[in-house]
Amino acid sequence: MSAAKPLPDYIPETAFGDWFLQTRTWDVHVLEVALRDLERVDPSLRARHPVVIDVGCGWGGSLRKLAERCQPERLVGFDIAPKMVEAAAREAAKVSLANGRAAEVIQADSSKLPLPDASVDLLFCHQTFHHLVDQDRAIAEFFRVLKPGGKLLFAESTRRYIHSWIIRLLFRHPMQMQKTAPEYLALVRAAGFAVPDTQVSYPFLWWSREDLGLVERVLRVKPPAVREETLINLVATKP
Repeated sequence: MSAAKPLPDYIPETAFGDWFLQTRTWDVHVLEVALRDLERVDPSLRARHPVVIDVGCGWGGSLRKLAERCQPERLVGFDIAPKMVEAAAREAAKVSLANGRAAEVIQADSSKLPLPDASVDLLFCHQTFHHLVDQDRAIAEFFRVLKPGGKLLFAESTRRYIHSWIIRLLFRHPMQMQKTAPEYLALVRAAGFAVPDTQVSYPFLWWSREDLGLVERVLRVKPPAVREETLINLVATKP
């Protein structure tokens, strides 16, 4: 039996995925909801954070939201996809920071960020980790670039969601690398981050369900209280 082919470092998104990540649904119901949930578990995120980075910034929709919330003096978006970097750079040019400068976008691998050790105050990683093949190296890189006391905002879809039929049909991911919510939490803690249970959230949003929430909305059937979680949001701190 021949050995399994190694996964590529980067798996391009589908045409549908590229389109969806630029829609109002993504901006309002996915990105904005995640940021509000992260603020709920850690209200200090609204304080000033001088250096903020967004790893996996995609089309750049998060840059203005981070600038408004965190009032950074430097805000950098990173992505590996050239077309997304180009589009995000246009968004970054519109974002004015606390010192009057514009945000910036750099093409880079999540596991090889071109930043010095302990140089970042807040790192935002939203719906990016399930795209990564070398997750261990990426989380170690996040830990490296954050300052002591720096925050990691981690919002992620779990294996239960990524393995669902609707996501398999419409999007493309490294399926072997997907993790459950407890496994993602364990990964972040094993990297050295402190993650209090009070700063972990498991939202069960309509778009993360295979029926898109229709059973609850139409038939008024509540989802089970005990279930395999589809999402995990957490705020971690580098000691």
